[in-house]
Parts: sequence; structure tokens; C-alpha cells
Amino acid sequence: MRLRDLYKVETLDVRFAPKDPTTTTTTPTKPLPAAHPSKWRTKEYYLYYACFLTIPILMFKAVYDVSQPTHPGYAKFHHLLSQGWIPGRKVDNSDEQYQGFRDHFPYMVCLLVGHPLLRRGWELVVGKDGATTVDARLQRRLSFDLVFAIFFIVVLHGVSALKILLILWLNYQIATALPKQYVTASTWTFNIAVLFANELCRGYRFADLLVVTLPPQAQAPETEFNADLGRWIDSFGGLVPRWEVLFNITVLRLIAFNLDHLWMLDRQASSPLEVSTRTNAFEQIHKANHSQKKNLDPTTLSERDRINLGAHPADYTFANYLSYTLYSPLYLTGPILTFNDYIAQSRHPLPTTNLRRIFPYALRLLICLLTMELVLHTLYAVAISKSSPDWSTYTPLQLSMLGYFNLHIIWLKLLIPWRFFRLWSLLDGLDPPENMVRCMSDNYSVLAFWRGWHRSFNRWIVRYIFIPLGGTGREVPGWRKAVNYAAVFTFVALWHDINLKLLVWGWLVVLFVLPEVVGRMLFPARNFRDRPELYRWLSGWGGVFNILMLMAANLVGFAVGLDGLKGLVDGIVGSLGGRVFLLAACMTLFVGVQVMFEWREGEKRRGVDMKC
Repeated sequence: MRLRDLYKVETLDVRFAPKDPTTTTTTPTKPLPAAHPSKWRTKEYYLYYACFLTIPILMFKAVYDVSQPTHPGYAKFHHLLSQGWIPGRKVDNSDEQYQGFRDHFPYMVCLLVGHPLLRRGWELVVGKDGATTVDARLQRRLSFDLVFAIFFIVVLHGVSALKILLILWLNYQIATALPKQYVTASTWTFNIAVLFANELCRGYRFADLLVVTLPPQAQAPETEFNADLGRWIDSFGGLVPRWEVLFNITVLRLIAFNLDHLWMLDRQASSPLEVSTRTNAFEQIHKANHSQKKNLDPTTLSERDRINLGAHPADYTFANYLSYTLYSPLYLTGPILTFNDYIAQSRHPLPTTNLRRIFPYALRLLICLLTMELVLHTLYAVAISKSSPDWSTYTPLQLSMLGYFNLHIIWLKLLIPWRFFRLWSLLDGLDPPENMVRCMSDNYSVLAFWRGWHRSFNRWIVRYIFIPLGGTGREVPGWRKAVNYAAVFTFVALWHDINLKLLVWGWLVVLFVLPEVVGRMLFPARNFRDRPELYRWLSGWGGVFNILMLMAANLVGFAVGLDGLKGLVDGIVGSLGGRVFLLAACMTLFVGVQVMFEWREGEKRRGVDMKC
């Protein structure tokens, strides 16, 4: 494989490879009709190459300089640094979220290798009866998934595994015991309540539960005894006692299972995503599951069919539900796989889970890991932002680059765990969607950004929230579209964490979507068919504005907060030199947007249209 092939999006996730419209198989490279001729060898882009060869070095140097012991602000954050493995450099391991992953990485590598090997041994033992049907394979896989998952959550969360199993059992009762007309409302009410209760009750510690459950007339010694007993039970909390912090991703699977089960029960009033041909697709799947004909290959069913109709009615058992919701490779962070797709792939493994496709993916993950280590050993942007810095000691370039590299570290700290756990799932024979399909610095559209950032979550939102609310079809009034966006991003903010900072982030995203929507309405591409270059330049400046809005929203939500953003902005635009710098930065972003445009045109010339 050539180096440039390694960075093709089709290598990252074969779902993006061009498909034959009459089948679900990939086709040889064929340009899309909308693809434009290449501009890579034009004079304009040679100028852009010169910018790319010089400006990134200055950007890197700006943060490197303020990370040195000789900088006046070093004394405020040096206590947040740890001893690094690169000679002469300390490491900025101050981000708690990534710190947990980084410190436990060797143990997770053991799981990555050991879990698939244990499955092979399990299948050798359990498969001695010689049964080779797809249903026999399904039961072998799901029985292993269930046994390993129970062991896994007990090791992770100790006695709190009982709390998790209780929540899962209650959710399953909502899906299977309630009348159908109450399932949707009950599912959403229960799971949103769980999000709040987990946060407010701090994971329902036994020390608190035993004190609360005492009778009102209980005396102080008895109360103290129960509190001590509760603390003793809590001491068996496993490797990750705070299970509630990691449970949000499981809530998404609980909602997905309940709604998929509901839609299965009544397909005439089922998922809004299912098209008029769903009955034929359903019959095709079930014929493929039981037919011996060579021309029916269930592994070539489209992902849409697997997601909508991949499970039999008899597959919605409690044991299968537990196997799905607690599936070990995807339990901690995802990516999110629907129950239907989980069952379909467990019956019929996809050809994408072979080592020839997995190896380039693993190599890209290794490159990302090494990149993150280099950044954490040389650029201390996270530690600086955590130390309540005096922003006046930094130049406008340094201030803007601190914000920029803060966002890059956020992108990497999310990308690396997501790709690690997806790699584990691929080695185990299941292919979930890729979560990060664009580099953080390869986004110019607010709408497209959210389609490519945490992509499996975005698809989950579209399937279970956005389209059921009405989406953004032509028949939907403008005010209703705004309400739909607000509802979606309010849920997204609350799902991430219940705090004001993320709520502000969610509402800012909705606000920043509006200029792009209005701009597309005022300047539709069809009006510029005879002036494509003018449209490209207008779109470029629109992309610059979008990038600034995206950076502001994400700095508020995930990095420095509102006060920190205000300090950054004041430091940048508070002087004439800062305003001149801002203009130069916008021109640099314009160059970047033009390269992004051409990169996507190159994908279209290969037959790939990612729409993000």
C-alpha cells in the first residue's frame, strides 16, 4: 500500500468506498458526475503549497516557545507536568479524560489481543457439536459476548455491576412488558432520568443508600454503622469505581434497543428511516439467513438493511440484549452499533473484518498515538489553559495557537480511544462505523462537521431523534427546523455532561448553524453555474467564518469555557497588532479552506462523496 492510500477515507472505513447501485459491493474508481478537474498543479495552489510549508511551522513554534521553562508563565503550570519518556522533555498528562486511557494503555493492549484469542478458544470448545448454521454461529458468539461482558463489568466496576444490571433489566421491561403506545415516551423518560440520577446521586453509593434507607427513628450509632458498612461495600468498586461516568454511551444502546424492538413489532408504523421497499428487504434477509443458494450472499446486504431489519423477532431476548448493551470492545466509548446491525454481523461476518483491511487501520492508529505523544511532550497547551494564566503575557499569535492546539488535543484524545476500541471490535469480527472521519483542521462547514465528528453518535441522533421530530425536509417550517436543532443539541449537551458550560456549547452550535443555512439560501450553487470560481471564493470566506464559530463553540464546551474564551478574544483583538494578526489569520484560514475544497474534489474524482 502506498502512503497516500493509507490516508484515503476508504482505508479508514470501507463504507465510504464507491458502491455499485445494483449491489452493495465496492466498484472500481469512477468519478462522480459533479467532480471538477484537478487544481493541484495550478499557480493558485502552488502559492497555497508555499503557505503550508511555512505557516504550520510558525504555528507549532508559537506554542512550543510558551511551553519552555524560560517563559514567564511556566511557573504557573509546571506542577501539572509529569516525567516524559522523550529525553529532556516533560509530558503534559494533565487532561484527566485522556490520562486514564494513557496510563492503562498497556493493559488494554492485552485485552485487544487476548479477547479475540479467547473467543477462538471458546468457539473450539462450544462448537464441538459440529453445528455450522448461521444461527448456531450466532449463539456461539452471543454466549461468549455475554459471559465475557459480565466478567468485564465486574472487573471494571465491582459491586456496581449489580446497579448496571438492574438499570438494564428495568429498561428491558419497558421495551417488552409495556403496551406499545407507551414504549417511546417511557423509554425516553426513563433513560433521561437515569442520566440525571446517575449524576446527582453520584452512582448510588452504598454508603448513601444504606443511610437513606434507615428508618426515621434510627439512632446515630446505627446510622454510623450503616455508613461504615456502605463504605466497605463501596470499596469493592473495581478498577473504575465511577461507573456512572462511562454509562452515558450505554444509555444510547438502551434507547436504540427499545425503539428498534418497537419498530419491529409494528413495521407498518415503524422507523421513519425505512423506505417503501422495507418488506422486500426483510424477506431478502430472512431468505439469506436460511437459504443454501450460492447466489444469495447475506454478507453483501447493505448497511441500511442491516440497521433497519437485521434481527429476527425471536432475537430480541434478554440474553441477547445484555450481550449487545455490554459488548466489551464497544462498552466503554463506542462507536455505537445498533442492535439490528450487531445481530446481523454476528450471524454473517463482513468481509471488512479481514487482516488485509485491518492492518492499515491499525497503522493509522499507531501514527495518531505517536503524534499525540509528540504533542504532549512539546506543546503544553492543556496545562497552560488549566493554570488560570495571565493572558496578557501572550502575543495574539500565541493566544490563538493555544486555543487551536487545545482543540487538536481534544480531537486526538477522542479519536485515539474510539479508534482503539473500533480496532478491538474489528479484530473480534464486528465492524462498527468509524467515529472520526475528518481531521479537526479539515472542516469548514458547521453542518458537515457534526456529520463527521463522533459520526456513529450523529447517525444515532438522526435515526432516533432528528427524523422522528420531522428533520429539515422542505415541508417542515423554518421555526420547526430551529426547534428540532435546539432539541437535538440540548440532548447532546446533557448527554455529554449535565452542566451549564455544555448547555451553552449546545445552544451556540445551534446559533452558529443558522448563518450557514441562511448563506446557502441566499447564495445557492445553482445561481453560480456560469461562475464557479466566484462561488468557490465566496464559499471560501463563508468557510472562514464557520471555522471561527466552530472554534469558539468547542473552546467554550470542551476547553477553556466562556471566561477563558473571553480572555483569549480580548487578548487577540484588544490591540491594533492583534486585529492585524486576526486579518492575517483569516487569510490563512481561507487558504486552508481552498485546500479542503480541492481535497473533497479529489475524493469525488475517486467516486467518494462523504457529504462532510
